[in-house]
Amino acid sequence: MNFKRLLSYLVPIKVYEVKSDINKSLEITWNNGQLVLDSKNTNFSYGSLQKVLRYGLKEVGFDIIKSFENILILGVAGGSVIKTLVDELQYKGNITGVEIDSETINLANTYFGLDKIENIEIIIADARNFVQETKKKFDLIIIDIFEDNIMPDFLFEEIFITSVFNLLNANGCIVFNTIVSDNSTQIRNENFTKLIELKNISVKRIPNLEGDNELFILS
Repeated sequence: MNFKRLLSYLVPIKVYEVKSDINKSLEITWNNGQLVLDSKNTNFSYGSLQKVLRYGLKEVGFDIIKSFENILILGVAGGSVIKTLVDELQYKGNITGVEIDSETINLANTYFGLDKIENIEIIIADARNFVQETKKKFDLIIIDIFEDNIMPDFLFEEIFITSVFNLLNANGCIVFNTIVSDNSTQIRNENFTKLIELKNISVKRIPNLEGDNELFILS
């Protein structure tokens, strides 16, 4: 175990930092013996976020996911959920990752070996445009889109979620990661739940994961 990794059990050790037009700044840090990707105000990949999304995958069912042919990830960042799928679940199907911030993909390739994974296609694009333009269908869609620690408003709009559901195969499902940090974001999630229920879509909410995260499992 190298010295920085060992010392990180006491205090986080910054390895690299780069400016980002989308997320202000991005940092590679040793934290509790693990290399993580953080933005200025939140964990972006690995660390607590990887635990949150792993919980969502477990709710869907690991064996079910392994039977899926195509998975879409909106918001790749450092690729921790892809690592969970490939390394832990031994997922062999096709993974499409959409990420607007090319800087996060550069870091994911350099520090986490994302470009070494064979069954993924990474697309640098705005998720809003991608879901309206792609002709592909998917069995599982994971939404994990943040600009630093802010969730863009479009994620909760009917036009976006309708476009996402149009990409789902029959019996497919969506794992949507959100942050609830104050009363306004609590109300936002309540209103989103009502919108989903009006569409006769099954919704399961899992709050208080790793602090302020709340997952939606939609099917």
